[in-house]
Amino acid sequence: MRILITGGAGFVPSSLADALLTNEDIEVVLVDNFLTGRKENIPVHSRARFIKCDVNNYNEIAPIVTAFRFDYIFHYAAVVGVKRTLENPVMVLNDIQGIKNILDLAKSTGVKRVFFSSSSEVYGEPVHLPQHEHTTPLNSRLPYAVVKNVGESFCRSYQQEFGLDFTLFRFFNTYGPKQSPDFVVARFIDAALAGRDITVYGDGQQTRTFCYIDDNAEACINALLQNIFVNDVVNVGNDKAITVLELAQTIIQLTGSTSKIVHLPPLPEGDMTRRQPDIQNMKQLLKRDFTSLEEGLNRIIALKKK
Repeated sequence: MRILITGGAGFVPSSLADALLTNEDIEVVLVDNFLTGRKENIPVHSRARFIKCDVNNYNEIAPIVTAFRFDYIFHYAAVVGVKRTLENPVMVLNDIQGIKNILDLAKSTGVKRVFFSSSSEVYGEPVHLPQHEHTTPLNSRLPYAVVKNVGESFCRSYQQEFGLDFTLFRFFNTYGPKQSPDFVVARFIDAALAGRDITVYGDGQQTRTFCYIDDNAEACINALLQNIFVNDVVNVGNDKAITVLELAQTIIQLTGSTSKIVHLPPLPEGDMTRRQPDIQNMKQLLKRDFTSLEEGLNRIIALKKK
């Protein structure tokens, strides 16, 4: 089985590759343009190959897809991060071209299914909780969420017109050892271990749910290997809600840090007050207990202390 992972030097895609490579029947090709990805994330493995490439540039990605004739594609490449996407809205919109490139190439080269990384951002401010894949309205107007929504629509349209199968993963907050230092869990842990102030936007009462990367990767791989949620959408996340302030307090406690929590002005937009997935489908994918937040945080802290 030959699989392409776009955005492969990123935290979630490279962790997915690590997990896929434990299966001896799978070969992985990763592509990334290093906008936010990091070389140290790329797996070093006999069944893994990395090619620097911008999927938004058809002339760069087309020869790769044509040459390798992939069985499956995980399209995870995207501009990510709340602040980064708010500050670079046109760059975010350019990712629509990458989505189209991948789908055009997939349907022309015999790819069996495309797995698209959508986001909980498509839900916007919640109308109700938990947020369900089919009954919760998608009401965000932010460029990042709009692009994810457009990507979902592209996948459905290519299936309807060309018979290209897809699965849409709506990722909720995911954390783990490879996460970039500008995301909340990594940022809080780094600050706590260094004894620096931990900065929280607003009053910190925004609620989030945090899914450990192993749970995320295992769920996504099971969608592939068990051939489920074909031409469907699934929330990938944990449903245990915690406020951002409580997250900071928990990390201070687990690290034994002397860090102080400092409140910054609220972000002008993009910092949703609440987020919590309906995880009935996620439970079907994982088929085991979720990694608890405390266990996941302790794993990261132990690695950072080495």
